[in-house]
Amino acid sequence: MPAALWHVTLTLAGDEQPADEVLAALERLATERPFFLAGRYAPARAELRYWEEAPDCSDAAAMALRMWFDHRHSAKLPAWHVVALEVVARDEHQRRDGAALAAAGGWQPFDE
Repeated sequence: MPAALWHVTLTLAGDEQPADEVLAALERLATERPFFLAGRYAPARAELRYWEEAPDCSDAAAMALRMWFDHRHSAKLPAWHVVALEVVARDEHQRRDGAALAAAGGWQPFDE
């Protein structure tokens, strides 16, 4: 089966960390995984939005669930856990509000 593009939204949460350290870790992660579109962060959570290439939704979901753990040491990520995951086919993402989400770009703090 040929690979397709899947839009992934991965939310992680855990013990509170200094916000500047969370941002620095996310920036290191983005260097290691250059397909990030945007994300939000706070001292105790982060939300990442990016494209994943995989043959089907279940493969894209499995890769997303491993991504944070796989980069935890190299990007010095907080020891947080996945609390939400959404994987959407490219066409479905475009039918939704994809242009507005992508326009924001970069890492933004959560409005709390």
